[in-house]
Amino acid sequence: MPSSNEIRWSQLKVGALVLVAVGVLIFLIFLMAGSTGGLFARKLVLRSYFSNASGLKNGAPVTLEGVTIGNVMKIRIVPARSPQSVEVTMQVANEFAKALHADSTTAISQAGVLGDSFIDISSAHATGPVPANNAELTITNSPTIQDVIQTSQGSIEQINVLMKKLDTLIDSINSGKGTAGQFINNPALYRKVEHIADDLQTITGTVASGKGSLGKLLHDTTLYDRANSAVDRFDKIATGLDEGKGTAANCYAMTRSTTTSTRRSQELTSSSLISTTARAASARSPRIRPLHRSSTTPSAISTRCSRMSTRAKARWTTGRQSFTL
Repeated sequence: MPSSNEIRWSQLKVGALVLVAVGVLIFLIFLMAGSTGGLFARKLVLRSYFSNASGLKNGAPVTLEGVTIGNVMKIRIVPARSPQSVEVTMQVANEFAKALHADSTTAISQAGVLGDSFIDISSAHATGPVPANNAELTITNSPTIQDVIQTSQGSIEQINVLMKKLDTLIDSINSGKGTAGQFINNPALYRKVEHIADDLQTITGTVASGKGSLGKLLHDTTLYDRANSAVDRFDKIATGLDEGKGTAANCYAMTRSTTTSTRRSQELTSSSLISTTARAASARSPRIRPLHRSSTTPSAISTRCSRMSTRAKARWTTGRQSFTL
């Protein structure tokens, strides 16, 4: 049988192991409670109401602009607050209360695509006082994973329809249907295209070697020299016209002088005819007779004016003909 000393030593070792385990447990408890300021620190209790818990659980962290300041105490359903009937009660370390405001907002967020849900408090645009204990913070609707999946469902369906149409198009092309199918699967069309490519290559080779009309046009400088010579000749002719040299310049000068003389003779003829007509009219005009009442009417005056105009035109025409002769 073991002695009493051995039994005492065994009991001492068991007691020491239990004390170490209790110490580790207490350390872990304090470590886990460190995000809220410690196990015995004063807490600030806040509430928010959501329409859906979105996978939020008791003990989930509460963050302020991404920094953990507390955790979720309780989640329950309050039917009187429908449609936002999910009440989430949070506790926050009192040392972070100064960074909070009565008009701060809360939202349920996810840590990554498949991460756990947590409460995120935002005070970016908040200017109110420090919230009181058990105060209610308003919420902001942030898209969840379910919202993203539901929103993308329509796009996924459209992609599926597009893929089906693409499969049908590929099957039609592989079976030789349509223009694209004939172009890809018809060997006769391929041979025609190949012949056309060969002909084009032959034509370009001929042109590059300077053969044929097009090749000579591109490589022979005779046409360029002739065109350049013609341009030089036209330039010399234009210069001669400007300087008054040559037959063309003399013809141009004679034409201008003839035009000027014709204009002057026409002006002299017009003035002489006008003076002759005036003298003839004054010599032939009878003495002024008293006008009757019938001759002073508008119709009579209009008739006399038209007759005088006709006579003046006839005299003018006669004068021009006599002058011309």
